Amino acid sequence: MTDDLSAEDVRAALDALGDPDAAAGMGRFFKTGPGEYGEGDVFLGLRVPQTRAVVRKFRDLPIEESRLLLDSAVHEHRLAGLLILVDRYTRDPVSRRRVVEVYLDALRCGRVNNWDLVDASSDHIVGEWIHANPADAGLLTTLVDDPDLWRRRAGLLATFAFVKRGEAGPTLMMAERVLDDRRDLIQKAAGWMLREVGKRVDRDALLDFLERHASAMGRTALSYATEHLDAEERARLRGLR
Repeated sequence: MTDDLSAEDVRAALDALGDPDAAAGMGRFFKTGPGEYGEGDVFLGLRVPQTRAVVRKFRDLPIEESRLLLDSAVHEHRLAGLLILVDRYTRDPVSRRRVVEVYLDALRCGRVNNWDLVDASSDHIVGEWIHANPADAGLLTTLVDDPDLWRRRAGLLATFAFVKRGEAGPTLMMAERVLDDRRDLIQKAAGWMLREVGKRVDRDALLDFLERHASAMGRTALSYATEHLDAEERARLRGLR
């Protein structure tokens, strides 16, 4: 019975795989020191494939139990909860609205609070929801206009759902809204999504955006956005700053 599955079962399965040495390295990699963006986060030391293997065993975890995983102080617990929600959203149309509600609440409460957590979930939940429900398109602007680092990154990454379908508009509009944000993780997210527009959707649309905005872009965002272009074009556009 799926109702017998609990967040505690998932936590126990993950905890059993913990590696203290790896956890220490991950703490450094994900910037958990004082004043860093992941300050205070706690790691078990699992590799992502290990977490995904556990998730596959608990893919039928009830949504409310997945929500409890998001309350954990342990990074891999939260990642597992997010991956289970992504799977539930994909497989269960009836539950999609509730998955979105739980996800947005976790974002608001600061539980989706590192770049890997955002990147593994936002386009699969928020982006897919907005694409299927255009009346909720304002959610993108709400997230991207939020000064919180993780909510803003989630809004940018959510546009990936549109890029994968050949639609550049949402990414171009959201990237324009963060031109003056020089935080590294926003720069990288905006540049990454712009690059994907050029690679997957419309190179000319990307070039037009860059002609108009390169001078106002941060160095990192512009570097990411142009890295797939030929050397001459890349140098010319980077020279517009």
